[in-house]
Amino acid sequence: MADNAVEESSSNGRRKKVVLKETRLGLSHKKDEDFGKWYSEVLVNSEMIEYYDISGCYIIRDWAMMIWDIMKEFFEKEIGEMGVDKCMFPLFVSKSVLNKEKNHIAGFEPEVAWVTKAGKSDLEVEIAIRPTSETVIYPYFSKWIRNRHDLPKKVNQWCNVVRWEFSNPMPFIRSREFYWQEGHTAFATKEEADVEVLEILEIYRRIYEEFLAVPVIKGKKSELEKFAGALYTSSVEAFIPNTGRGIQGATSHCLGQNFSKKEFFDIKFHVEIEEDGKTKTDHVHVWQNSWAYSTRSIGVMVMVHGDEKGLVLPPKVAKWQVIVIPVPYRDANTQEIFDVCAATVKTLRKAGIRAEVDKRDHYTPGWKYSYWEMKGVPLRIEIGPKDLANNQIRAVRRDNGVKMDLSMVSLVEQVKELLGKIQESLFDSAKQRRDACIQIAATWDEFSEALRQKKLILAPWCDEEEVEKDVKNRTKGDTGAAKTLCTPFDQPEMLEGTKCFASGKPAKKWTYWGRSY
Repeated sequence: MADNAVEESSSNGRRKKVVLKETRLGLSHKKDEDFGKWYSEVLVNSEMIEYYDISGCYIIRDWAMMIWDIMKEFFEKEIGEMGVDKCMFPLFVSKSVLNKEKNHIAGFEPEVAWVTKAGKSDLEVEIAIRPTSETVIYPYFSKWIRNRHDLPKKVNQWCNVVRWEFSNPMPFIRSREFYWQEGHTAFATKEEADVEVLEILEIYRRIYEEFLAVPVIKGKKSELEKFAGALYTSSVEAFIPNTGRGIQGATSHCLGQNFSKKEFFDIKFHVEIEEDGKTKTDHVHVWQNSWAYSTRSIGVMVMVHGDEKGLVLPPKVAKWQVIVIPVPYRDANTQEIFDVCAATVKTLRKAGIRAEVDKRDHYTPGWKYSYWEMKGVPLRIEIGPKDLANNQIRAVRRDNGVKMDLSMVSLVEQVKELLGKIQESLFDSAKQRRDACIQIAATWDEFSEALRQKKLILAPWCDEEEVEKDVKNRTKGDTGAAKTLCTPFDQPEMLEGTKCFASGKPAKKWTYWGRSY
């Protein structure tokens, strides 16, 4: 397994690798005691990532890429049924194009990476590496959309983007290069755009809750926290109980006509209208959306489910849902045990279960148990001489360690049932931990105490930007300021006379607040 290392970044982008100690099976840091080091150790020891020699950039290994591919397959099927087309746009953006939409790019400007040389020659004009692709794609929407029949226009690309973060890098959660899908769509009416925003957000909820077993809250971002250039932003928000921080899981933005009406983009279609008995052509600007989720989702899953033994994978996204381990004894028929293990894997695979056998003979069964526990495989099957004699196998759940003997006669049905229970149990357990952290705060004192206790705070708010800014200023500290996470679509009842927790003005909505990644 890889070195146990943490990363220290520098402004020039070089990474210093600090080796903590020789890696062994098992973790040297506890989740409740040093979360950051525990998280990095789990990712490396479970072979999800490898550190690279440029700060904030990581090698994503197959154990993590399989998770991404499974989610990608599901997502592509869902958006394909919505009529979204695949595409790929260039990585580079000219400086002139990027600067055309200054308001939009303002939020990314400090993080834009620039190419200034080719070989030993300076480029006459700097070229940016995309931090996002609105300014790359929308000039071509203007070219492709001419009339009502060209709408809706829906495209999605899977790609990498670069945002040169200067805060402490964190694999998957906050990195200088990351991978995502980004969808961009155009409609004739706002009503159509509004419908799609929520359709996409529901797919994101399903990715987190049905695949990653991570509970999320669907809601709307405040004006201060919305995507630059958006009419409004909706999101799914997760929460990490161990750190008391919220984390934005995915976003679906209604851009309105904010981009289409810009002179540089000017995305419009013509319609024929009757006026004074005559037919004339009118031009109407389109309504746009954009939406994205990234490999950050993998990091959220690790943070929520991981434990003192390492990674814990939900069955739906695990590369191997079942690992079969031969347990031969001194006088046992070793070949027979290995043959039954291989046959068991073949049977499981035939039934659509992702299974593998650990045939390595230079490691003890006990070492293999620890190894696959570190990698988070949902279900371990052990087969030894007694199991052969009784026509059974020993199954061990990764999520709770429960052991049970299963008959070979109905193995497939039992394994499928177990995997379903593990998936459900992981979600239920994560939701219980998340819900236990939710604190309702009606006053500033209650809010401050809940924040000190690292809670996810639900508070009545007057929905005024200046009040939100004031909350940020009053809660600044070494661990960051509190901010709005989202206003949930599922609103609790607002009793008459309810006051804003921060200003004392009449409250207009319930909003989640907290510190965040």
